[in-house]
Amino acid sequence: DVSQETVSRTVPGQWEEGRKLNLEPSLRLGDELGGHLVTGHVDAVGEVIAIEDSGDGGRRLSFEVPEEFTRWLVDKGSVAIDGVSLTVCEPTENRFDVAVIPVTLEATNLGVAEVGQRVNLEADPIGKWVARLFPGADQSP
Repeated sequence: DVSQETVSRTVPGQWEEGRKLNLEPSLRLGDELGGHLVTGHVDAVGEVIAIEDSGDGGRRLSFEVPEEFTRWLVDKGSVAIDGVSLTVCEPTENRFDVAVIPVTLEATNLGVAEVGQRVNLEADPIGKWVARLFPGADQSP
């Protein structure tokens, strides 16, 4: 089951039978945390604008995002793309890249991503809390 709230905030058409999605169980208290915190809540929808082979079996994917999402993009910070926790590379204006290793390409739907495809984005929740607690902290003087 998917709520109307979820449908309204995610990629249109995503909830079609046969479409590959990334689903993970929630972290349980006491489990080891091996990456950044991901809540599964979608903050924005972005678009794949370029895909390049990295020469080592991986790929570098470039994304365009809504302006309001860029405040949470930090070089070497974290972002979730379709639920996959990744490291932000070189954010500029309304774009950023990620480097995806071969095992992640195999295990997630990022392995079949195409230019023009829309994706669900989740910012690092710690960054969102900092922005909420210190309004204007991300603004230049």
